[in-house]
Amino acid sequence: MGNQVEKLTHLNYKEVPTADPTGMDRDEGPRIGVSYIFSNDDDELEQQQDSVHDLGGENPALQPYDPQLHEVECSVYYRDECIYQKSFSEEDVLPEEGDEGGGGHLSTYTPENLLNRCKPGDLVEFVCQAQYPHWVVYVGDFQVVHLHRLEVVNSFLTDASQGRRGRIANRLYRYKPLSPAVVVRNALEQVGCKDRDLSWRNSECFAAWCRYGKREFKIGGELRIGKQPYRLQIRLGDKRSHTLEFQSLEDLIMEKRRNDQIGRAAVIQELSNFECDSGFLFLFSFG
Repeated sequence: MGNQVEKLTHLNYKEVPTADPTGMDRDEGPRIGVSYIFSNDDDELEQQQDSVHDLGGENPALQPYDPQLHEVECSVYYRDECIYQKSFSEEDVLPEEGDEGGGGHLSTYTPENLLNRCKPGDLVEFVCQAQYPHWVVYVGDFQVVHLHRLEVVNSFLTDASQGRRGRIANRLYRYKPLSPAVVVRNALEQVGCKDRDLSWRNSECFAAWCRYGKREFKIGGELRIGKQPYRLQIRLGDKRSHTLEFQSLEDLIMEKRRNDQIGRAAVIQELSNFECDSGFLFLFSFG
């Protein structure tokens, strides 16, 4: 199998296997907690795009995109601390210096428009219906660094977008960021890293690590012992949510990205049909 990671279809939570936290010896036994083995999801994204073109179908990137219609509102907690939030409600958005309005941080723009908005050290999230979000680090001079097909590469922002709309994603995670110069340096120092030398399974974990420097974004970056400390709270509607618990931030991000890929309607339908299994910790919350 070499450096290839077997692609698995996520049928339901009960059938998802576990893996070693280092991401290396995957067949020597289970690890504690809920885990997901995927190929690099950004690599899979491009294969999906290629298949669309091969079949003569309509490219999803060209279809109208409405974040509030397609994206899943959610919050991430480490114990009792909220460390990530995607919400279209202005009252849930933390104010940012120089920001004149709440909620606008989730607006999307064309790649060309983003070039006028980005500053070195910014994170950009490219989004499109039925695709995984793709995260990049803007390093200046119209260029970004990102994890692309199992390699960290330096590209022009417009090329990295692949025609998708994007947003500056600095305000989704609530960690204190490093200085812009350090963020850029973190990204550029990883250019050329690939395959088994990678410490990240997806573009979001890589970009977030560059900006915040936290080992939790890396493969096996934290111990997985005891109670699951991370919670992903998915909003299903007014005063109703569904909460999943995870052993590591990396595992949680993989599931959050899967939800973004299948879309809001599919997530709601999936959770409404899901029957709780005692082997996993899934909690409903109301109010």
